[in-house]
Amino acid sequence: MRVLITGGAGFIGSHLVRSCVAAGDRVQVLDDFSSGHWRNLAGVDESKLEVTTGSVVDLELVRKLAAGCEVIYHLAAQPSVPKTIEEPIESHHANATGTLNVLEAARMEKVARVVFASSCAVYGDASEEDKHEAMAPDPRSPYALQKLTGEFYCRQYAELFGIGAIALRFFNVFGPRQDPNSAYAAVVPRFAAALAEGGQATIFGDGEQTRDFVYVGDVVDAVRAAAAAPPEARGRVLNIASGESRSILDVHGLIADALGCETIEPRFAPPRPGDVRHSRADASEAARVLGWTSLVSFEDGVARILAESVGRRDA
Repeated sequence: MRVLITGGAGFIGSHLVRSCVAAGDRVQVLDDFSSGHWRNLAGVDESKLEVTTGSVVDLELVRKLAAGCEVIYHLAAQPSVPKTIEEPIESHHANATGTLNVLEAARMEKVARVVFASSCAVYGDASEEDKHEAMAPDPRSPYALQKLTGEFYCRQYAELFGIGAIALRFFNVFGPRQDPNSAYAAVVPRFAAALAEGGQATIFGDGEQTRDFVYVGDVVDAVRAAAAAPPEARGRVLNIASGESRSILDVHGLIADALGCETIEPRFAPPRPGDVRHSRADASEAARVLGWTSLVSFEDGVARILAESVGRRDA
């Protein structure tokens, strides 16, 4: 099967590339390398992989790469909430217009399925403890609003044109190859990198905010399950999460314990604009529609990250 993966040199995208190549797919990657890295694709069978440097903002390029594909996995995005606040127009082009271009390319080239990476950010600070798909969205940042716009485009293209589009709301994805030096790195790689070097990790806010962490390998399984979902799944929005939450302080403590850095206290900084306070998912619809559940615990996932980091240092 031939597939297009936008953002395929990024953290999640590169894991998906490896999974698809291992399954025998011929993979076309489109990435502008604004946050992705060539090193993320190191060791992938080049006979099954073609990488194009470019942006989803370029409709003609997206259409050219979509030709002959059965599935488009759309992961390309401007993922930084602060960046979308600083540059809302530019990020709208990348996140909203880019998604529209992917769907339009799929319509023109008769691609059977589009899997869109949305975000739990669309829920905002909704009061319900478990975020479920029937809740009214409450986006608190341009990033969240742009992802929600992409979801609506997916639903409209499914209803108007019969495109097999499915939107997956990723919660807090973590795992190996997550860049700790990125301007918008997630807490797990940031904490691990800082503590491994004997330094202080920075917590924005009081650390009592909670997140639902889901391991990247589980997310890849969900994405590929969405590609194989039955036709009645088109137009759906599904949470992809572990269904468990923990505080940022707990995350710091677990990583510090694993690295033998229990005595190093975190540094606290003011909360970042656009960040939500609490996040935990009800992922039962993904289990029902896709037959998918998260399998890797947070503790096991952190252990895998630290083991890979040690392996890289020893190599």
